[in-house]
Amino acid sequence: MQIYLVGGAVRDKLLNKDVKDRDWVVVGATEKDMLARGYLRVGKDFPVFLHPDTREEYALARQETKTGHGYKGFSVDASTSVTLEQDLLRRDLTMNAMAQTADGTLIDPYNGQQDIADRILRHVSPAFSEDPLRVLRVARFAARFAHLGFRIADETLQLMKQIVDAGELEHLVSERVWGEIETALKESSPVVFFRSLRDCGALEVFLPEVNALFGIPQPEKYHPEVDTGVHVFMCIEQATRLSDDPVVRYATVVHDVGKSATPRSNWPHHYQHEILGLALLKSITKRLRVPNEYSEIAALVCQHHTKMHRLSTLRSSTVLELLEALDAFRRPQRMQQFLLACEADSRGRAGLENQDYPQRELLIRAFDAANKLDIQALLADRDTSDDKPGSVKEFIHQKRMQAIRQALGKES
Repeated sequence: MQIYLVGGAVRDKLLNKDVKDRDWVVVGATEKDMLARGYLRVGKDFPVFLHPDTREEYALARQETKTGHGYKGFSVDASTSVTLEQDLLRRDLTMNAMAQTADGTLIDPYNGQQDIADRILRHVSPAFSEDPLRVLRVARFAARFAHLGFRIADETLQLMKQIVDAGELEHLVSERVWGEIETALKESSPVVFFRSLRDCGALEVFLPEVNALFGIPQPEKYHPEVDTGVHVFMCIEQATRLSDDPVVRYATVVHDVGKSATPRSNWPHHYQHEILGLALLKSITKRLRVPNEYSEIAALVCQHHTKMHRLSTLRSSTVLELLEALDAFRRPQRMQQFLLACEADSRGRAGLENQDYPQRELLIRAFDAANKLDIQALLADRDTSDDKPGSVKEFIHQKRMQAIRQALGKES
């Protein structure tokens, strides 16, 4: 029974990164051996165990044979005859196919250390193409390590394209797809994730509404980059600069999907794309089972981002309607998320990446003025002699609108 540290912990040590999680591979043992030593079995599909003290994961060395579609279409051999090298051979990338002994000796049968030095994400073997989830995983690793100069090897990108062309992505369940997208949104360069998916054709499978934006023109006067898809990717970069909140970043990814639904006869203008985008967002949410905290902010940004850009020209009543649509008085955090995505949209244009976004301060000023009102005191002093149904709500609305009008110096 031999135990090795494997995978990300070994990789991150070589990259001089903090090791957060440690995974282990056990060679020459059976499930009975592990249970006898107090390990707790947790893997349903694979022989994975938790250490009785550290709770770290220990997996029996295994080989996998493709038997069907998707990431579950495998038969597993976890017998005591499986070697460490055979276990490492089934892994996705060479940088993740290294092991370390108890004394610190590196075991690197597939040249992962050299690929790390060369900043290359390279598949270990042709068996890479047997697991379609690896398309998403490699794109995610590209997003995680892009700031260190890593890129996907040409031959690995070609294998990713072959997986897409074979229709294997269709067999991935929504929860796994969304899980990879959500994790990618938290990485240091999420735009690289979406760019990598587009490069191999997978963006058209997972997010066809976003992929469709490429090639759609916008007015050059407002969008020097012209292409809507290019604009969206620029927006993702700006959202990453502005916030590490994956909800903000997701809303930025999908904020302009409605531009693919506007009449070609009106291009490069996209009238009503804000409303047209809402139905497309519902399709994305249903298909990927996007959590409410993401889908709700995304819908608000989609519907109201152009209104936000024109905030200085809006009537005080319209400003209040926007705050109410955001549910800002009950959930001010939503307003902050909305503002960040709108600012990313404004800055995601060629040559305008560093421009100010004064609309942010205007909305915050309007919110603060309306929110600081002592509603209970105002209600206590009001004349109730002519009350009608809805009078209280209308009274509060009017007082907030007056406060906003005064704060923004508007006449109406």
